[in-house]
Amino acid sequence: MYDNSFYAIFEWGDTMARYAREKSSTGIYHVMLRGIDKRNIFMDEEDREKFVDCIIKAKRAGNFELYAYCLMDNHVHLLIKEDEEIGTSIKRITVGYVSWHNKKHERTGHLFQNRFRSESVETESYLVTVLRYIHQNPLKAGMVRELKDYEWSSYNQYLFDYGGEVSFIDTELIRSYFPTIDSFVNHMSEKNNDECLEYKVNRSYNDDTIKKMIQNKYDIDNLIKLPLKERNGMIKKIYNEFNISLRQLSRALDMGKAVIERAIKQ
Repeated sequence: MYDNSFYAIFEWGDTMARYAREKSSTGIYHVMLRGIDKRNIFMDEEDREKFVDCIIKAKRAGNFELYAYCLMDNHVHLLIKEDEEIGTSIKRITVGYVSWHNKKHERTGHLFQNRFRSESVETESYLVTVLRYIHQNPLKAGMVRELKDYEWSSYNQYLFDYGGEVSFIDTELIRSYFPTIDSFVNHMSEKNNDECLEYKVNRSYNDDTIKKMIQNKYDIDNLIKLPLKERNGMIKKIYNEFNISLRQLSRALDMGKAVIERAIKQ
């Protein structure tokens, strides 16, 4: 369906450098909203119900497609296909919720980190990887023992849809990859080391400096010529040693992020 590689876009608050948000060629984005200073966004079940309601209302107003969501305590994951600018869709979701939340809990000021984080989803394989990553957030956090036990993600919405019940999730695309409920459940439950919108970001050095530091220790100019196993071993060693993001390492080594990712996971 898609033939381009995907790229993660990291954006932080106003006190840090801002980067232009990359436009997705497919219109599909994985979005993460975080509470300011990592504070909880949701204080109780009513808060979560209100946020889901804000998603549904924004979806109707903006006509975007919603493939997945997961509400954690201090952050939210969304997988959507835009019909308008992604920032407009996110604003539709958050503005009403923040006003309601602040009034209810008698607080003032920002609730969400100033700029949401997003990555474009350009391939079929990464689409279903992000879907699994989002649904497994509560499981990996130790909040539930089974995916179906978590009420505040889209996982059960898919189960409803497979069972012929009404769902507000746009399931058609995902169901084209998983035609049966068993195939969907098996993929969603599969153990993995998925990293999507990873947190590991080196804020101390720019790309040129990082590349020079690596070159002082490793012959990265000839890295691509090495046998696959040896090359992957060196990539993984550099990644662990320099503590940088997959994206920055991709730029430093002049290799695709998917190549770096495969090497590190082996």
